[in-house]
Amino acid sequence: MVELINLSNYPTDNEGLIQNSPDSLGALLKKFDLDGIELMLCQPWDQQLHRGEWVKGVHLRFWPDWLDFYCGNNPAVEKFIGDKAAVKAYYGAMLPVDWIRLYRENIRAAVSTPAEYMVFHIANAHAEESYCYRFEHSSEQVVKSAVALINSLTQEVPADTCLLFENLWWPGLTFLSSAAVSYIVEHVEHKNIGFMLDTGHLMNTNRSLETQVQAARYVERVIDALGPFKQYIRGIHLHQSLSGAYVKNIIGREQMPCFDKPDLMNHILNIDQHQPFTENIVRDLVASVEPEYLVHEFIQYSRTDWERKLAAQKKALTGRVYDPVDNVNNWC
Repeated sequence: MVELINLSNYPTDNEGLIQNSPDSLGALLKKFDLDGIELMLCQPWDQQLHRGEWVKGVHLRFWPDWLDFYCGNNPAVEKFIGDKAAVKAYYGAMLPVDWIRLYRENIRAAVSTPAEYMVFHIANAHAEESYCYRFEHSSEQVVKSAVALINSLTQEVPADTCLLFENLWWPGLTFLSSAAVSYIVEHVEHKNIGFMLDTGHLMNTNRSLETQVQAARYVERVIDALGPFKQYIRGIHLHQSLSGAYVKNIIGREQMPCFDKPDLMNHILNIDQHQPFTENIVRDLVASVEPEYLVHEFIQYSRTDWERKLAAQKKALTGRVYDPVDNVNNWC
């Protein structure tokens, strides 16, 4: 099993998490017995900073609200995204064909790295829907359109690079329907495919979960119910999210909150918490999947925060105690 951490090459991550230093990143990987990184490319790849031997996977770009734009449903785009300036700001393009070109460029950037796999989200939600949980599009609609989009892009993906499709809790790939999983497996034209199980995202589909034990057992049951398709899960984004109480409170409100970007992001992070597992039940969960890739996926607010989360989850997973702050090289 290849064990990784998630990291973007956005300037704030380069500066705040690894101090623009390959030595800093290398020290973190060594300290926590990690094999490399799953990189999100927000700008061109810097081979000196994120060394090729560390880059095992690339997380592709994701637009949460893409389906209406892709399908040419302009009234819905205007309703949920806004005027032409807002559309340009959100999608980086005015037309679906130009937006798809951005996806191609992102894939080509990923191909420029030695990454063995790419991660692609299959989900869709309007900002308002992320609060009220009343969705206009079904998972079937999202999955079928996503597969059509993917098939328009796969000629950019080398045959030896694996496309891993990631679950969310919005309509799309949730793992709650084996029919959706079956459709993806049978209709994506790229042959080297699989799934990236995001444990926290799957937990977000069940608002009744209150403990890590309940959550881990729930994930195991859902994945076991996939039957023969379980074997296609080749990676895990490992973290936990117990946000049911927050979601119940939000969707019970009569008045929807405002949807400005900072508030929306805070709302999403209150749902999708990316907290570390701290109980050894996580060992059973990982063993039940036997992934090729395990990514310790957190929201890192500082180097110290990152190390504390890594130390907690590594201890739960292995039993080994890791010092969360290096007294010699304190990179926070």
